[in-house]
Amino acid sequence: MKTLVVVLAQVLPLLVPAVAAVVWFTLPRASKIGLGAQAVIALVVVLGLIQVAAALHTDPRPFAVDPSLTPFFAHPADNGFPSDHTALASTVAFLVMRYRTRLGVILLTASIIGGAARVIAHVHHTQDIVAGVLIAALAVAAAAVAWRWVDPRLPGNLLGEDDRRRRA
Repeated sequence: MKTLVVVLAQVLPLLVPAVAAVVWFTLPRASKIGLGAQAVIALVVVLGLIQVAAALHTDPRPFAVDPSLTPFFAHPADNGFPSDHTALASTVAFLVMRYRTRLGVILLTASIIGGAARVIAHVHHTQDIVAGVLIAALAVAAAAVAWRWVDPRLPGNLLGEDDRRRRA
């Protein structure tokens, strides 16, 4: 059981971006540009929000608070708020969800399962995971708003008609 938790906690946050890369390769050119631009914006925003959240709230890791807990894998005893892994994986999942809804939901579920595994592994508290998902949602929403603002001003509107139908 411990091995499964460690694999879920450490592999799922890496698997989500790998699947997203495959999705990106399968998109039409216009959607690749849109997803790529939104990814850059969202990742910058999510990294900034992670820093702000960590500065505003300190949440020592479970094993640092309770010495009777041993983490399932080596981890520094720093501030665990918010979960960087969950925030980044959820950001990627929300981005994919904008282009491939069902697959995005699956990736978001994988991100949350990975976060839950990190709670079980004693390296995060539940609030760290929830904050990571919320921060990701905010970052992707900001990227979507920014892209909607930029997209109509681009020559030929990069989001083609096929993409619009597919997203609906």
